[in-house]
Amino acid sequence: MAKRIDVKDLNLFYGKFHAVDGVSLAVPPRNVTAFIGPSGCGKSTVLRSLNRMHEVIPGARAEGKVLLDGEDIYASTVDPVSVRRTIGMVFQRPNPFPTMSIRDNVVAGLKLAGERSGKKLDEVAEQALRGANLWAEVKDRLNRPGGGLSGGQQQRLCIARAIAVQPDVLLMDEPCSALDPISTLAIEDLIQELKKDYTIVIVTHNMQQAARVSDQTAFFNLAGVGQPGRLIELDDTERIFSNPTQKATEDYISGRFG
Repeated sequence: MAKRIDVKDLNLFYGKFHAVDGVSLAVPPRNVTAFIGPSGCGKSTVLRSLNRMHEVIPGARAEGKVLLDGEDIYASTVDPVSVRRTIGMVFQRPNPFPTMSIRDNVVAGLKLAGERSGKKLDEVAEQALRGANLWAEVKDRLNRPGGGLSGGQQQRLCIARAIAVQPDVLLMDEPCSALDPISTLAIEDLIQELKKDYTIVIVTHNMQQAARVSDQTAFFNLAGVGQPGRLIELDDTERIFSNPTQKATEDYISGRFG
């Protein structure tokens, strides 16, 4: 079931370096929110903080709150592993387990959680591959290695793996940056399908992509050299791209910097 994310005064650090300053934003359920901004502005750092992947990096920490339907995922009683199961992530480069079969790639998370029923795993694999719009292409070679698929297919396989554990939210960190235009279009079409069931947050350097796939867009920027990144503006995507309220947003979108 898709859930709402509310970020409240989030500050992110790498050791002593203050990477992101005071971000507050809301991500509605069954909605695609795009994070845009120049390199180094903190958008991917914020994305990784939404499922506690940020703290995996030695010395990294977060201050503030990230609420999933009102529950703080950074509360001391919350297990980070369960958070990452509830809030799935798809990375910039497709990262299937290359020697593992297509089927086993999809159900890896379920098997790790203790599911042993072959019938159940087969059902979930088919359902997730259909959800990722990949079933028709791989149904006759489920036992072949996932590493043998094309780049675009591998990325959809990773999306199938993410949705197989039935998360509430999907995070996507530049999921199309390593793909050709045809594969990119397939992923964008898939995002539109997936948002019927999931809350989606996507980081992208491609502003045309943000305009095509997202319902709302958040623009991040650096306060200055060596300064933390900040959220400058969050609004409906159409308004961000046609009539932003902040000059920095307009300058970035029009190509004056970034």
